[in-house]
Amino acid sequence: MIDTRAVVDSDAVIEDDVDIGPFSVIGPEVRIGRETRIGSHVVIKGPTVIGRNNRIYQYASIGDDPQDMKYAGESTCLEIGDRNVIREFVTINRGTVQGGGTTRIGNDNLLMAYVHIAHDCIVGSHAILANGASLGGHVCIDDYAILGGFTIVHQFCHIGSHAFCAMGTGVTKDVPPFLMIAGQPAKPHGINSVGLSRRGFSDEVVGTIKRAYKTLYMRNLKLEEALDSLRKTAIDSPEVEMFAEFVQNRSRSIVR
Repeated sequence: MIDTRAVVDSDAVIEDDVDIGPFSVIGPEVRIGRETRIGSHVVIKGPTVIGRNNRIYQYASIGDDPQDMKYAGESTCLEIGDRNVIREFVTINRGTVQGGGTTRIGNDNLLMAYVHIAHDCIVGSHAILANGASLGGHVCIDDYAILGGFTIVHQFCHIGSHAFCAMGTGVTKDVPPFLMIAGQPAKPHGINSVGLSRRGFSDEVVGTIKRAYKTLYMRNLKLEEALDSLRKTAIDSPEVEMFAEFVQNRSRSIVR
């Protein structure tokens, strides 16, 4: 299952039923889980751990050094979960000591062609990053977020669960969960109601999230006033609680 033209370091750990295509290079300190399929001309450097049943297409570069001037050759790592699809020319860098040492990708994500994930990023599960989307260092992408093609995310930004970033969006601030944003710089354009409905959120829950959005963005309240109102609603709504908690614990200011 490993093509004879591939180069696999003797210190790499390749579990059962892994396919590795011709001219791919697997370096030392790489572990690849069962049933993962790797196309041709893929380069994977370690320390990198890749879980089970992933599909990595040709010309991807996985686990190379972080593009950070502070990096001085320290041993840092990349961790990738299960059932991810990583398309052509995707680049994912390892972490830095200053950022915690690890870049992490969860499960069931789709990373389309030319996506870049920089050092120390954390990507949850079930996220979609469309062609050319790029994450600066230390970015956090929560579960079920969608980044349209050529979305650019500034360092240290956090994008919440179920958020939707339109094509070509420039993200320079945190994006609360459930939001739909667009533009450069990004501006809110309501909630991701279509995505929520597709994922099984009831009309009642979507309506509650819409009211929370209006509280934060359309009632001309100061941020703390809006948070006070959201906390009252959050008692009966886990979705509003998630929304309010994200705004309360924002790492940068939020898109407004």
